Amino acid sequence: MSAGTPRSLPSSGQKPIQDICHPLSAEECALSRSPDVLNPCSAGERDLILPNGTPVDTSSPASSSSLLNRLQLDDDLDGETRDLFVTVDDPKKHVSTMETYITYRVCTKTTRTEFDLPEYSVRRRYQDFDWLRNKLEESQPTHLIPPLPEKFVMKGVVDRFSEEFVETRRKALDKFLKRVADHPVLSFNEHFNAFLSAKDLNKRQGLALLTKMGESVKYVTGGYKLRARPVEFAAMGDYLDVFTQKLGTIDRIAQRIIKEQSEFLMELREYGPVYSSWSSFEEDLHDPLEGVSGCVSNCSSALEELTEDMSEDFLPVLREYVLYIESMKNVLKKRDQVQAEYETKLEAVVFREDKKTLVPSDVEKCQDRVECFNADLKADWDRWQNNKRQDFRQLLTGMADKNIQYYEKCLAAWESLIPLLQDKQDAKGETN
Repeated sequence: MSAGTPRSLPSSGQKPIQDICHPLSAEECALSRSPDVLNPCSAGERDLILPNGTPVDTSSPASSSSLLNRLQLDDDLDGETRDLFVTVDDPKKHVSTMETYITYRVCTKTTRTEFDLPEYSVRRRYQDFDWLRNKLEESQPTHLIPPLPEKFVMKGVVDRFSEEFVETRRKALDKFLKRVADHPVLSFNEHFNAFLSAKDLNKRQGLALLTKMGESVKYVTGGYKLRARPVEFAAMGDYLDVFTQKLGTIDRIAQRIIKEQSEFLMELREYGPVYSSWSSFEEDLHDPLEGVSGCVSNCSSALEELTEDMSEDFLPVLREYVLYIESMKNVLKKRDQVQAEYETKLEAVVFREDKKTLVPSDVEKCQDRVECFNADLKADWDRWQNNKRQDFRQLLTGMADKNIQYYEKCLAAWESLIPLLQDKQDAKGETN
């Protein structure tokens, strides 16, 4: 597009370039959630823009039916209009002369026209999931990509081929794909389609890929210092910092609880057999002592189950959100880089000596990228907050229920002793 007057941000209006207030200054015009921001393109192009600001030509599905599906998914997150269901299950260990690795079965059911078949079943290993996430970050730099569980574990601490570790990773990979499948933009990504349907992935261009920003998000600002994040994005950064501290506190408390439960469990396992051995020397107290031994054993089993739930269900969710915070901070940094690029080019035009009123098209394009980035980030932030509330509500209520069940099992175990003690008391009374 040739040079011309730029489309202004909602707070500026059409003015000569000399009179343009800096559109990204935090003091005068923090970006809002107005319809103009969410749909930053011109009126003639509005029907080609999704509600989250993503242009159709870069990330929209080809068919109108798929576009309708996307809009339905964006409006209904409870599953009534979903048309893509993904599960990860059936882990299998593969041993070869070169390496040993685990693959997982990825099953897909869909009614989308982008897929040739309604159902797929493929096997993927961890590096395939890593390839997918890298591709999503490369092709969708303005969106929050859900995190993957860490690839490596500390040697000697966790056996990555153990049944417990494989199951924990399977759950995390399943959650990762479900989050992508539920996203109104990421779920239509061509790399995601290939991951779900292709028997063999062509990863030659993706395996060594680090987190990239795409052509629209580059370090092109040199030594330019960003003026300031708009107020709402600065608030996001502050929230993430506080949330990180709170997660750290919860994690330390949970680790201490697990440690104390494990130590208590070891004592119970040693304590129970003592009563069983004692019963062999006390003929009159044989049955009550055996009953105490059985109660301790039942309490030990209940505590072991509770500790496993804490380790396998509670801690992984905390770790997932630590990784989520890192991903969100990376997206905020990318947004800052786009804003810095725009500020650099805008100031070069505003403060140049000839004071021309015409603005180069690349400044307009930068302005559009900032607006689209802001809209995408806001939409993903709201989605992430909703998911977080649901996850932690389920996590904390589930932990409370499991603690209640643990104490109920312990109470039932000790109540089972009452008949034995009552019978012993009755027998003693008859003897007297």
